[in-house]
Amino acid sequence: MTDPAFFNKVESLTLSEIAEIVKAPLPEGADGSVAIENVAPIDAASNGEITFLDNPKYVSELEKTSAGAVLCSKRYAEKVPTGSIALVVGNPYEAFSLVSSAFYPEAMVPLAYFERKGGISQGAHIHPDAKVESGVCIEPGASIGAGAEVGAGSTIGVNAVIGQGVRVGRNCHVGANAVLQHSLVGDDVIIHPGVCVGQDGFGFAMGPQGHRKVPQIGRVIIQDRVEIGANSTIDRGANRDTIIGEGTKIDNQVQIGHNVEVGRHCVLVSQVGVSGSSKLDDFVAIGGQSGVAGHIRIGMGAQIAAVSVVKDDVPVGARYGGVPAKPVKTWFREMAALKRLAEKGS
Repeated sequence: MTDPAFFNKVESLTLSEIAEIVKAPLPEGADGSVAIENVAPIDAASNGEITFLDNPKYVSELEKTSAGAVLCSKRYAEKVPTGSIALVVGNPYEAFSLVSSAFYPEAMVPLAYFERKGGISQGAHIHPDAKVESGVCIEPGASIGAGAEVGAGSTIGVNAVIGQGVRVGRNCHVGANAVLQHSLVGDDVIIHPGVCVGQDGFGFAMGPQGHRKVPQIGRVIIQDRVEIGANSTIDRGANRDTIIGEGTKIDNQVQIGHNVEVGRHCVLVSQVGVSGSSKLDDFVAIGGQSGVAGHIRIGMGAQIAAVSVVKDDVPVGARYGGVPAKPVKTWFREMAALKRLAEKGS
């Protein structure tokens, strides 16, 4: 069976065009008219393809690559083999993303699931009181509730649910089987399959006679250019709004509790859990499988290592890790001390 191509690709780009895209000078004597036909991994790239080196771990692969061109930093340019062209850039991975998006522009947002031409499927369920702007794609089985609004250029995937009164902005993508309730979504937002937004927060008044449910009357506000990975969940607020700030990127299987405020351009990696009423300032990054306790604040630009538990406030720009999380220098000293004790005991 021939391998299918899921994304259309431009036929080729010249070396000069690529250099212009990444703002890199062409090496002296390089032929800018040379055609580059695709992007490829460093160990598999052929003469007509471009690759990149960002991680020093792969320097040995760089020295053996057959790529026609390599995006790399200045320190590795001399290691690019004869026959390959080194394009020196400040951030090779970012440059590679620019080149990849030039070759595969339609891969920048998820494709429609059912058919490429889009449109509103006869199998979609749209309430008469819903408002759907022009150029919207609504796929089979999707439901748009009473009073809901969907902005121009957006796609609502197969079996997705846009609940009553929910507003989805323009040029958004809501993946298959996603469910949005009690939510306001900005423009250029990507919500991957299986995401649930706006369900009840986990609020109960606990007592000896049982646990009384506390009404969750807030909303979820998702600002522009947010991306939410598959099967993540974002609870609506209990008595205020849960907020996801502009440009934030959320990986798969992340849980965000009620009343949480996530700032702009944060990164939450897979299986992170953020408990209710905590606040993440702008540009916070949290590694995979870490947990954040409730009612704490993580300062702007702080970084939390993977598999950590944050139970106290974290200062601006700090780097924390461990269980419980602490400044990484302290954490590393503690681990080294425990290792010495263990070795001494044996």
